[in-house]
Amino acid sequence: MEATSDGDRPWQSYHTVYTNAKAGMEGVDKEKVQKIIYELSEGSKYFENEKRKEAIIKQKIDNLRTHHAKLTEKEITHFQRIADNRILELEASRDLSKIWLHIDMDAFYAAVATLENPSLKGKPLAVGSMSMICTASYEARKYGVRAAMPGFIACKLCPDLIFVPTNFEKYTYYSELTRNVFSKYDPDFIATSLDEAYLNITDTCSQRGIGCEEVAVELRNTIFQETGLTCSVGVAPNRMLAKVCSDINKPNGQFILPNDYNAVMTFISSLPIRKVGGIGKVSEQILRDVLGISTCADMLQKGAVLYALFHQCSTDFFLSVGLGLGGTDTPQQKMRKSISNERTFSATNDESILFQKLADIAETLSKDMQKECLLGRTLTLKLKTASFEVRTRATTLQKFVNSKEDILIYASKLLRAELPLSLRLMGLRMSHLDDDDKHSPLDPMQKTLTSFLTIGNVAPIADKSADFDASDIQLSVRDYVAVSYGNHAESLNECPKTRNKYESIEKISDVSSLFDHKGGVVASSSSSSRIIVEPYWVGGYICSQCGIEVPASFTEERRQHLDYHLADMLHKEECRSLLQSFPHKESGRKKQKYIPIDAFFVKGQKRF
Repeated sequence: MEATSDGDRPWQSYHTVYTNAKAGMEGVDKEKVQKIIYELSEGSKYFENEKRKEAIIKQKIDNLRTHHAKLTEKEITHFQRIADNRILELEASRDLSKIWLHIDMDAFYAAVATLENPSLKGKPLAVGSMSMICTASYEARKYGVRAAMPGFIACKLCPDLIFVPTNFEKYTYYSELTRNVFSKYDPDFIATSLDEAYLNITDTCSQRGIGCEEVAVELRNTIFQETGLTCSVGVAPNRMLAKVCSDINKPNGQFILPNDYNAVMTFISSLPIRKVGGIGKVSEQILRDVLGISTCADMLQKGAVLYALFHQCSTDFFLSVGLGLGGTDTPQQKMRKSISNERTFSATNDESILFQKLADIAETLSKDMQKECLLGRTLTLKLKTASFEVRTRATTLQKFVNSKEDILIYASKLLRAELPLSLRLMGLRMSHLDDDDKHSPLDPMQKTLTSFLTIGNVAPIADKSADFDASDIQLSVRDYVAVSYGNHAESLNECPKTRNKYESIEKISDVSSLFDHKGGVVASSSSSSRIIVEPYWVGGYICSQCGIEVPASFTEERRQHLDYHLADMLHKEECRSLLQSFPHKESGRKKQKYIPIDAFFVKGQKRF
């Protein structure tokens, strides 16, 4: 948040998500919006949080610049060969035989509110509250009002702004109506949210002998007839380009990109990188400030340096963007790994309100799980404090559950351990899922003798003096605390010290001390419960646990990836807990050396 050189226009360096261009905001006075946001935010907890994140990004940019400056001609030549070969490989994978359509409902929440109350038509409208806005009508966007903006800032930008409360029951109803229409054109359509979807219309065009433009017009008209709502459509050879195209002629319009190589390369050559899903504010700033990349075509020209500075996964993604490549095959159905629900509200420390919010979220999560016939065993509580710190708390249950009562019991326990606390967001996520109809009636925490003897490559043999009984083997349930500091770049040494007081949990002075030299999690053995640092996205795309890179647009994949790590940590802790729960009784005689159980089944092996 540094001031400009003349020092009288500090807001020019204050770039938040609120000032980025969005459909309907092309003619907005960006500097005026920046100034108002800066003046209203200065000194607030949000402002301080933004300053901290920007300082981290600046440090990362400086580090990359230093690395870039140290590259030798020999290194650049080496990486150029790698980039050229990779571009040829990616180009060979180009598929221009599919026709993908991306559909995006226009200001969906606001449009539904207007449909239910026609008197709101043509007026600047915001769905949400003074605390946070979910979406804004196009009339309000002309003033710079947009989604994820605090209501009090929106009121300053647009004094005549009308607020309408959210109504997810209505949104779900209209979403189902649109999806019924989608299924007529592509039974395997990919819904990415209540108001967005991808359709493969290749077969529809072929079977009906019509062009993609006719399909797009027909689809938009059908949706309007069925719902009274308008939508915008983009058609292109792949999903990445189709999404970009759907934003070009918003609202209530369409853009068709032909399935032609020259057309694709011409289109992508001048396309700003920020228009591409997966390249957000931070990535844009890094690519622009370090390498001078502003358009997708620049990606190909800077391929060598990209490979030198970034991991291969990220560079492959950047080069694919530069070539205009994206997904063309319908993804195979994968078993769901997690299901979640969260709510944002005005910051409060009133415990009765917080527990009521938690009950509402638990009820919604329960309904969603029961609707999909899912049961879960690992419950995660997400909290965002009034100072915008993000915390994640998790516990593994003794059995698979999906009822509101069961979810609320454990969620309340996790929340109670954090109070007193002022919160502005809460969420619940259930992972370790299992299908309801396939679920075994046996308690998943009840381990058999075989599983006990094979856990962790250790085979403890119980002696007679321990009164060992296989029927007594049951994993103990513990609560685990996961600490998260958001999706920003933060090295382990830079993590802030833990200041929270945990019930029956040993206090750790420095989060970085929880990691060993290999980057693994280290838990204190002196505590009855263990503290686990949940993996987070360093720089917004690198997993702090394993180093894999996943772009921000891959929302479900990122959630599943972190859930995997958290579940793996919890499972290892359970196994360690089980092994420690059977101490051998000390005896007066000399300790006998234990022999692995496998030795008893090796032919010709002496037993003792």
